[in-house]
Amino acid sequence: MTKLLAGKTALVTGGSVGIGEQIARQFADAGARIALTYLTHEPQEELVAALTSASGHQPLLLPVDATAESQVAGALDQVRAEFGGLDILVNNVGGLVQRATLDALELDLWHRVLAVNLDSLFLFTHHAHPLLTRGSGRIINVASLAGRSGGHPGALAYATAKAGVFGFTRSLAKELAPEGITVNALAPGFIEATPFHDTFTSAESKAATITAIPAGRAGVPQDVAGPALWLASELSGFVTGTVVDINGGQYFG
Repeated sequence: MTKLLAGKTALVTGGSVGIGEQIARQFADAGARIALTYLTHEPQEELVAALTSASGHQPLLLPVDATAESQVAGALDQVRAEFGGLDILVNNVGGLVQRATLDALELDLWHRVLAVNLDSLFLFTHHAHPLLTRGSGRIINVASLAGRSGGHPGALAYATAKAGVFGFTRSLAKELAPEGITVNALAPGFIEATPFHDTFTSAESKAATITAIPAGRAGVPQDVAGPALWLASELSGFVTGTVVDINGGQYFG
């Protein structure tokens, strides 16, 4: 049986840990050659070996500050030199940076949160667009349930940025549809085994959140990687401008 992404090339930003890592693994298992970016989490040897074994190709590992245009442009130049082009872009880089409610939220922090979540999204998409395959290219943006619900206290800037991902996705979907490039977003809810919740969510908050999930459990990165694979494949060729909610029934858009 032909693998869903056989012969495809995918770039996963922030692909060395958490949701990004699992998407990279899922895509490699489906036959794609993988390029991934990282900054604070250097890819582990086990991950590199797994991606190589699954796809038959050594992954391209790119240390990049996703908010620095020169570094993003340089990374895409390396993708072009290594692979010749690109079929799939997964904009996974993002983060809360720091919890701060309105009175404590200073302009510098506001700018940093928007930069890591929105500037990175724009920069990678802008510089990847010339490389994307016309007729079958895929852009997948990782947003968050916080963009719909407002998130937990202290997530004002983060929730605002993730809501912006939805608008970016829908507008770009219309713009690129004539080129045969689809643009969709994933909105994960509470996903355990990620640096986000390990850093910013207390054990008490985790327990309370999981209790409120109708599915009766927290999500895991694999729960996000499956929908990402579908959006990256030919199975979703007529799907664009869509936000896929992944939250165990916690929220309906």
